Amino acid sequence: MITAHLPAGYLTGRSITASRPVILAATLGGVFPDLDMIWFYLVDDRAFHHHHYWVHIPFFWAVVAALTLPLIAALRKGWLLCALAFFAAIFVHLCLDTIAEDIKWLWPWQNTFFRLIEIPAIRPHWVLNFILHPVFLLEMLIWATAFYLLWRQRAPAT
Repeated sequence: MITAHLPAGYLTGRSITASRPVILAATLGGVFPDLDMIWFYLVDDRAFHHHHYWVHIPFFWAVVAALTLPLIAALRKGWLLCALAFFAAIFVHLCLDTIAEDIKWLWPWQNTFFRLIEIPAIRPHWVLNFILHPVFLLEMLIWATAFYLLWRQRAPAT
């Protein structure tokens, strides 16, 4: 996925509740793993694909969730649904990335990357390979669904 993580996070939040804080938490969770792009471009000089970083490893997020969710439940129970939405959206992000990108679902037990579809590098720029591949229609569907729900939510009742 290139562009659909933001609306997928929004849709994750909307599927949980209509609460704005929960939707915001899920929307942020939907894009959070891709903050590694800052490191990828500004520090690492693109030495490794950003899916090799820890923020794209499901086990890392499972451990973080397992440690933080009980603390939030004990100390800030009102934040729990937001935290759950945030982590759910992170896992939706990783699932969407698995469609056409590499994710280490079995790490630390296996160092193997998994993906469902190989997008061939047949065009001069990698972005063109993605947006001209049929899997990009899924991204457009995610965007369209999110826009439709936003429009329907803001449209006056008749």
